[in-house]
This record gives sequence, C-alpha cells and structure tokens, in this order.
Amino acid sequence: MVRVTVAGPELVDLEAQGPTDHVKVFFPDPTTGHLAAPVLTAEGLERPSSGTLHVRDYTPRAYRSRGPTGPELDLDLVLHGDVGPASTWAGHATVGDRLVVAGPKGSKLVPPGVTSVLLGGDETALPAIARWLELLPVDVAVRVLAEVDSAADETYLDQVGPAGRPLEISWLHRHGRAPGTEPLLERAVQRRGLVDRSTFVWFGGEAGTLRGVRRHLRRDLRLTARQAEVSGYWRLGEAAFDHHAPIDPSDPD
Repeated sequence: MVRVTVAGPELVDLEAQGPTDHVKVFFPDPTTGHLAAPVLTAEGLERPSSGTLHVRDYTPRAYRSRGPTGPELDLDLVLHGDVGPASTWAGHATVGDRLVVAGPKGSKLVPPGVTSVLLGGDETALPAIARWLELLPVDVAVRVLAEVDSAADETYLDQVGPAGRPLEISWLHRHGRAPGTEPLLERAVQRRGLVDRSTFVWFGGEAGTLRGVRRHLRRDLRLTARQAEVSGYWRLGEAAFDHHAPIDPSDPD
C-alpha cells in the first residue's frame, strides 16, 4: 500500500465527515498517459469528448485544510503490480503528477446509540476502519477483524484513534495467498458468535468473500440492514467493480 497526498486549491472546503465516505479518482490511461475526466458545467458533469475514463473509488484517509501548497488529501492505494490504471499509476507516481478527484458526494455518519462496533475487511477496507477508529466516541468498544497478507501489514492501525478506547484487533493472515480466495473473514465472524442489539457491524472488502459474511449476519444472526452493513469494494477478476452493486444477488436488500 502507498499513501498519495493530493494537493491543490481545488480541494478547498472538501468535507469527509463519515467513516465510509469515498471520492472518485480519475487516473491517466496506463498506455497513453492521457488523463480523461468529466468537466463540471452549469448543467452538471459533462463527459470528455475523447479518451477512456479510468475511475476508481477511494476512502479519504485524511484531509488537511492547510498544507505547504494548500489543502491536502491523503489517499491510500493498494499496489498489485502494473495491472489496472490505479495500481500502475500509484506504483510509479512522482511529485507533480496529476489526478482528478471528485466528491465525496455524501456520507453516513457514525450511528448514534451504539455501545460497541464490530469492523472487518481486507486491505482495501483499512482506510475506512482507521476512520471508524478515529471518529467513534472513545467509550465505544471496538473489535476489528482484519484480513492482510502477513504480520508486516499490521502496523497500519498502530496508534490510530484515541488512547484509552476498548479495542481488540484480530489479524487474519493469508501468508502469500491471493486476496479474495479464502473465507478468512467469514470463519472469523462465525467464531465470534452472537452479536447483541447494541452492536453495529461494518465490513468492507472483496465482494465474493464477503457474501458469506453477510449471509451469516443477516440470515443466521438475523441482524437488520440498519445494524449490519457489508460493502463489496472490489471483486476478484472484475475491473472497476461497482461497490453499490449487491454482493449477494439472492438477497439484495
């Protein structure tokens, strides 16, 4: 994973108040280097007259209204080689390279009245999990189930959030196996057992592996959609997966 800081006056008044906010990032074409993006007009967004849109959604890791050259936005991008426009760009990015960032369009704030939260996901969900830890009240107990490649990835959540919070993190290691190929999160949430009604549950990551997580939460534990939110950030083998699409077509609610 690499952290990219985007800076510029265009970021003035950017607001990302919810833990699962996302921005749309438009990347240059990995072959031609051409950066195609919509243009904001009085009638709304207008698609470019030429070029292919290479767009992905990312969680804003941090925003600073004042930086050395103006407002700054931190984005954490998962590297997986020169495969796809985002990883290709991030693996070779240098100071001065350009991106187009749009959003965030809206946000879901921290739900009121919860006494504990269960969070889970793979590397793509770590920025959102970190934001949950920073934005939740300090007296809310948090349990995290994080799927990563190895122990070397565990430093991502070091010293994130306020000191003194009741926090338990369980790291699930793939040991070199490809992400999205084993139900590590599903097994972990099943081992956890019952979830009481004062606990809010959020998972994000590879859509295929989260299908079993969602079925366990919604069907076996009978949690409502308001109490358990499972979001497919990406799908193995599918480029530009729509994270708004249901991860379980048999139960799209």
